[in-house]
Amino acid sequence: MLNSKPLLLNSDFPALQRTQLETLQVNLGYTCNQTCKHCHVNAGPNRTEQMSLETINDLLTFIRQHDIQKLDLTGGAPELNPHFRYLVREARKLNVHVIDRCNLTILSEDNQQGLAEFLAEHKVEVVASLPCYTQENVDEQRGKGVFDKSISGLQQLNTLGYAKPETELILNLMYNPTGAFLPPPQDMLEANYKEKLRHDFGIEFSHLFTLTNMPIMRFGSSLMSSGEFEPYMQLLKTAHSDDNLQTVMCRSLISIDWQGYIFDCDFNQMLDIPSRLDDITKRHIADLNINELERSNILVADHCYGCTAGGGSSCGGALS
Repeated sequence: MLNSKPLLLNSDFPALQRTQLETLQVNLGYTCNQTCKHCHVNAGPNRTEQMSLETINDLLTFIRQHDIQKLDLTGGAPELNPHFRYLVREARKLNVHVIDRCNLTILSEDNQQGLAEFLAEHKVEVVASLPCYTQENVDEQRGKGVFDKSISGLQQLNTLGYAKPETELILNLMYNPTGAFLPPPQDMLEANYKEKLRHDFGIEFSHLFTLTNMPIMRFGSSLMSSGEFEPYMQLLKTAHSDDNLQTVMCRSLISIDWQGYIFDCDFNQMLDIPSRLDDITKRHIADLNINELERSNILVADHCYGCTAGGGSSCGGALS
């Protein structure tokens, strides 16, 4: 696989500083039951990296000590970490809002019985990957049969009360482009998704988030192989908006890798660009003083233009 990191480091992206920490985004491991073309994690069935129970308990200690209100769980497929349900239970006991970034097909895996019911019982917000509402586009990007399993997963979640007005169960969908182009306007796309999924499958969801494909890892390698890397970077830079700098997710979030080390965002984590605090190359969550974070500098590179291009992009969708 070609490495796009050297092409990204010499950057003119504007300087950024953190504000107040609101969210811990935790990568529980790189194991996944899918191998998607756009994946910035390079996750898949053959990846074995998984967060240990000891590190998970370090996270829970940090959450208790600093009253963290939001825990955003990602992967790979985060549910494949053997301690996933333990972490969710303990975090919910602390009244933490838990988000599970779910690929939907995991709900039908043989070793995941009762997963959907577990998520509903603990009122976990589900952010579900669905890059299109057509079978052809989803299967082309994520693998044959993924669309049908995704629809089945969404219907299962709806049956349990997700996205129903009378419940507190939030079901958001995540869209990312199927190629080297920017997402369309989020509001317009959400309306199209809701109409199509309701008409064809009786599916309801809360909101749609749009996410720009990052020119790193598997997608970055694909761009380099096809000769599209430079044109795609030019697209991102031309579409950059300074207005989006105020609300990029890295200003109020830190990303924790499967070993417990701190990064400014999930994308920096995948590029192995760790947060720099007091000149320490890598800081573990067990050794982090939260006071060090506020107003500290965020490490940026050219991939950051993916978050500020067009309407902006974050794990919570468009920024403007």
